[in-house]
Amino acid sequence: MSKRRSSSPQPPQSTSAWQLSLDCTRAEAEALEDSGLFALWPSPPAIVSSEIESARPDDWRLDVIFDHEPAQPEIDLILDQLPTCDRASIKVEPVPDVDWVTQSQAGLDPIDAGPFHVRHDPTEPGRPGAIDLLIPASQAFGTGAHETTYGCLLMLTELRERGHRFGNIADIGTGTGLLAFAALALWPRAHCLASDIDPISIGVTAENAEMNNVAIGAGRGAVLLVDAPGVDDPLITGLAPYDLLIANILAGPLIDLAPSLSAQLAEGGSLILAGLLESQADRVIAAYRAQGLRLAARADNGEWPTLHLRKRRRYGWRRRVRWSENDNGETENYGSW
Repeated sequence: MSKRRSSSPQPPQSTSAWQLSLDCTRAEAEALEDSGLFALWPSPPAIVSSEIESARPDDWRLDVIFDHEPAQPEIDLILDQLPTCDRASIKVEPVPDVDWVTQSQAGLDPIDAGPFHVRHDPTEPGRPGAIDLLIPASQAFGTGAHETTYGCLLMLTELRERGHRFGNIADIGTGTGLLAFAALALWPRAHCLASDIDPISIGVTAENAEMNNVAIGAGRGAVLLVDAPGVDDPLITGLAPYDLLIANILAGPLIDLAPSLSAQLAEGGSLILAGLLESQADRVIAAYRAQGLRLAARADNGEWPTLHLRKRRRYGWRRRVRWSENDNGETENYGSW
């Protein structure tokens, strides 16, 4: 298979996971991923679509992974979206009890992104003169191997090279902590907060911080860890405003979080967004423009763009701010790559 994409960064980790596999067209697979069909499901499945053979670019394989055995109405609802699907190709079977995240990350080659050398094996040598970061395979995303994390590392590097100085940084949806560590390496006297909705990710970040000699705490040059959805935590909002915010999650949550993330950003501050597909970029940018931000830069890494937005300064007290204390920024089902 020569091409692969996923609409969810994190397949279910349950021992009762089930997989629906079938053949369809590329257009159908992409339409299903972008349809929002599963948005209101209590437990949305993960979708992984892939090109079967490079010689047949329109023939794709679709795998829908559930954390339960799918009922026939659920299967029928998906099949209704795939009119050309070959029903004979359909398979529904249990998924073996495997830590898919760690398994998928095992054996990754080191990543070089600007001044950063990200390695996953402690026995591998670092790159002389580079900012060396050790991020082993784990149950959290953000090893640097995916285009979204890679793009964020390059965007952070570009900001540093262009003379930006940041003193209060937040990484929302930190995953392994990689982007928080990278930001501190570039601005070592900054305060840095790293949060995630997944307590496992916070534990992984703490372990990775120790391996990379990154202090944990509220002081300068340290990373403060918070387990919270979005910015729904008094510590996150209490330490605002931030002059640099990083959010490498997914397009849907990024749009949902636009009012609350923008409210935590200082006037003139920078926001780095990633985890969105090229086809979703305009919608994400529009959501943040509505909150008074402007697009300052965009870097396309394959089909995964990285966005740098700046918060416009307000002149006068009449300018409207579209956020309230009741808009706590909570969003479900996101993680970082």
